[in-house]
Amino acid sequence: MSKPLILVSNDDGITSRGIRKLVELMTQLGEVLVVAPDSPQSGMGHAITVGDTLRLTPSKIFEDISVEAYECSGTPADCIKLAKHHVLKDRKADLVVSGINHGSNSSISVLYSGTMSAAIEGAIEGTPAIGYSLCDYSPQGDLSHVDEYVLKIASETLEKGIPKGVALNVNIPPIQNQKIQGIKICRQANAWWEEDFEQRIDPYGRKYFWMVGNLVNHDKGQDNDEWAIAQNYVSVVPCQFDLTGHHAISIINDDWDI
Repeated sequence: MSKPLILVSNDDGITSRGIRKLVELMTQLGEVLVVAPDSPQSGMGHAITVGDTLRLTPSKIFEDISVEAYECSGTPADCIKLAKHHVLKDRKADLVVSGINHGSNSSISVLYSGTMSAAIEGAIEGTPAIGYSLCDYSPQGDLSHVDEYVLKIASETLEKGIPKGVALNVNIPPIQNQKIQGIKICRQANAWWEEDFEQRIDPYGRKYFWMVGNLVNHDKGQDNDEWAIAQNYVSVVPCQFDLTGHHAISIINDDWDI
């Protein structure tokens, strides 16, 4: 049987340590193709490039492990679209994986995440997809403990599948003295960012703003991703691109005079 075809992307850029680790791991499971941004695209969410040029350039960055790669001038979502329509052409990926992101993408962060946008774009295209994040924001964060969990989740996805239109949001706790407890299938925590905008002055005396903030968890449950990560579990949240508030349809129909 032929090897499964695995498309790899990310939002930290094609030169990041996280994507190098992910590519190396995926070569253990199948044929790997990389289409990733040529520069960091963190926080881009599901943005796509409209009204501007998109460039796609072959890259030799993974030639030491014989992996075909391309760097894209656009967003993570652009990368997946270009991979499907231009690079793969008449072939179809068996799995889309994105990451490994340097920093958590738990809870509400999934909406802002370029890492998860690549995975969700894969799901929109009808391909099983996974976004991986390490809950350590340092570009030099220790990735030595992630192999087992990255491979396990990808292997299960390839072998048993996931529901169509779903992308898995995987967050791996940072390395610490305590061993990771295992893997938890979770829901997204009821948490959100509380931001502030610091007003600063640039060297020319002009005002500018710098956004700062903290993720505040308002969720007291023990079945969500924030709880799982805090308890040193790898969290896995199945995500979908349908943002319809289905529960609100009947309420609005019943209460509104329309």
